[in-house]
Amino acid sequence: MKERSFPEISVGIVSGKALTVTLNGEYHVSGGERSIKGQWTAAYSDGRVHLTGDGAALEAGRELILVPPDHLRCSFTLHAVTIGVAFHWERNEDQTFSGKLKFMIIDEQVTAVNLVPVEDYLASVISSEMSATSSVELLKAHAVISRSWLLAQIDKTARLEAGGERHSAYQVTDREIIRWYDREDHKEYDVCADDHCQRYQGITRATTPEVESAVRETAGEVLMSGDALCDARYSKCCGGITELFENVWEPVSHDCLQMVTDAARPPEGFDMDITTEENAVRWIRGNPEAYCNTSDRAVLAQVLNSYDQETNDFFRWKVVYKQEELSALVRERTGIDFGMITALEPLERGTSGRIIKLKITGDKKSMIIGKELEIRKALSTSHLYSSAFFVETEESEDGITFILHGAGWGHGVGLCQIGAAVMGASGFGYREILSHYFAHSVLQKIY
Repeated sequence: MKERSFPEISVGIVSGKALTVTLNGEYHVSGGERSIKGQWTAAYSDGRVHLTGDGAALEAGRELILVPPDHLRCSFTLHAVTIGVAFHWERNEDQTFSGKLKFMIIDEQVTAVNLVPVEDYLASVISSEMSATSSVELLKAHAVISRSWLLAQIDKTARLEAGGERHSAYQVTDREIIRWYDREDHKEYDVCADDHCQRYQGITRATTPEVESAVRETAGEVLMSGDALCDARYSKCCGGITELFENVWEPVSHDCLQMVTDAARPPEGFDMDITTEENAVRWIRGNPEAYCNTSDRAVLAQVLNSYDQETNDFFRWKVVYKQEELSALVRERTGIDFGMITALEPLERGTSGRIIKLKITGDKKSMIIGKELEIRKALSTSHLYSSAFFVETEESEDGITFILHGAGWGHGVGLCQIGAAVMGASGFGYREILSHYFAHSVLQKIY
C-alpha cells in the first residue's frame, strides 16, 4: 500500500441549540483578523452561528473556525459535554481539547468539531477508552487498532462517496426489524467522540509518558488485510470467544475479524460451535478458562475508567424482569405494543453466542428484532451488557418472571480489551496480542 499522510481529522464533540466554551488562550477567528479568548456561547439562529462573549458578538455563516496560534499552550474547554450517550454511565462533564475548534450548523443545531492531528487524537482515545496507566504493550496494541479503525472509516467514507453508494443500516418488514448501528449518521465530520465511534475526550483524561510513547513508537502502524486497512474493532469483554463482524454490522465478511477463542487453548468440556442453542446455554452457564475471565482488580483498572468500574459482572451476568416490567420496558424502548410479553426466543446466534435475531412474543403482537445492539437497546433502559444470553422463565400467580443469563460486555468483535489487558500483564508483546485477536492480518507502517 502506498505510504500517505493523515495530518488532521475532524471529531464531532457535542451538539445543541447553544454551546458554551472557554478559550484558554487567544484564538484567531478564521477568515478575519480578530482574536478572542475567555468564555463564549455559540448559538444557532436563522441558519447561522452566533458567537457572543466578553461583551461582544460575532456572526458567521453555517460554520466558524477558531485557530490557536500556539497548539502546545492553547486549549479550549467545552462545558456540559454528554458522554456515554444512552448507556448506563451517561453523564455530563466539562472537557478540554487542543487543536482547532469548528462550530457548524447541523440539523438546526450548533455542533462543536475538534480539528486535531491524528496522532494527538490517538493519545486521547487510548486514555479515554482505558486507563492511561495500562501496560505498555496493551497501549501499543490499542494505538494500532484505534489508528487502523479510524483510517479504515475515512477510507470507507471516501469509497462510498466516490461510488455514489447509499449506506443502509436497517431492514424493516411487518414481521422483522433488523437494524445495526455504525457510522451512518456522521457525514459532516470523520468520527464522533463517544462510544458510538471511539471515546475521545481531548486532554481531559490525563495522558502519561507511556501513552505518548506507545503512540510515538507505533506511529503510522496499522493492521492490513490484503491491500485493505483492517476495520479493527474492539469491545470491553468478549465473554470467552469473539464474534464475526457481519453478525453485528453490515453483512460483509472481513478476513481480519473472524472467531477467536480468547484463551491459549480451547476450553475443556465445551462444544465450541456456540451457534446452537444447547451449546450456547452450556457455554453461558459455564465458567470457561479465558483471558477475559478475570477478577484481578489491578488488571481491570488498566481497562476500566472510574465509571466503567461501576460494572463488576461483565464476564457472566444475570438480569431479572417481572412480566409487567419487561412488557412496559420493551414497549417504551421499541415503540411497539406487544401487550403482555409471554416469550423471548433466540432464533439465530453468532459465533460468540450473541443473539442476532430474537423473537418477542406478546398477547397482542409478535416480531423478530436484531441485530445485537437493537436487542440490547430493547431489553434495557440503556443497553444490556451484550446479546449473548439465554432466557429462563418462572411462572407464578403474579405472572412470568424472565431471567436473562448473559456473557460478555459489548459486541464482542475484534480485540477484547480485558482479555488484551490480561495478555499484556502476562508478558505478551503488542504484536502477539494483535496476532491473537486479528489472526488474518499483517502489521504494516503506512506513514
